[in-house]
Amino acid sequence: MKPQAYVEMAATEDRHWWFVGRRRIAADAIARLGLPQPARILEGGAGTGGNLALLSGFGEVEAMELDAAARELANAKSAGSIVVRPGAFPNEVPFAPGSFDLVCLFDVLEHVEQDVETLQVLRGLLRPGGRILLTVPAYRFLWSAHDEFLLHKRRYTAGELATKARAGGLKVRKLSYFNTALFPLAALARLADRLRGGGAASGTAVPPAAINRLFAGVLGIEAIWLRRFSLPFGVSLLAVLEA
Repeated sequence: MKPQAYVEMAATEDRHWWFVGRRRIAADAIARLGLPQPARILEGGAGTGGNLALLSGFGEVEAMELDAAARELANAKSAGSIVVRPGAFPNEVPFAPGSFDLVCLFDVLEHVEQDVETLQVLRGLLRPGGRILLTVPAYRFLWSAHDEFLLHKRRYTAGELATKARAGGLKVRKLSYFNTALFPLAALARLADRLRGGGAASGTAVPPAAINRLFAGVLGIEAIWLRRFSLPFGVSLLAVLEA
């Protein structure tokens, strides 16, 4: 991501509805995995550390991040309880094969040129019975200045993500779109970004408090739906994969 994107992430990820809602969805998904205790968990592409506290509630956490400035912010946030190590996918992973019960990538895979090779590497990091939990942005037609600002390489459909997971030697145990209820608003925002031009990206600032709570609550409801159902469309995708 661009340096300014990390600055904005660090300033907003504790309260912005998107990060809050995604953490709710991730927490609910992890709670249903039946991880061993104590579980060993890796967050790849930890960014500025907004998910580390959540993951620590489920086991012993390791983390890696490519960007030095983001690592510094993440390490300051964790106050030494978790050391975020330098690393990059697929070829600079500072952990031994077979080390983790759960590997998490939250909106990371779309930043990596070699996504299938990265999935192969993630597979190798799993212990027997281990899982991968990842989220990615959905639908190429939603591409906008927001993706340019975040230096995305691609957006995925469910079919594309499933195909790449299988090419990486992984089985798909759960695959669903999410951020479904807010999809019309997101599509309009992306269209507005295109019409405005000039590289402006909407949606990065925290909205007014009432709207922020409402949108986070919508994603919280989707977390409950995802326990039983796969949603047919949405701004993002959630996948649970295993070797």
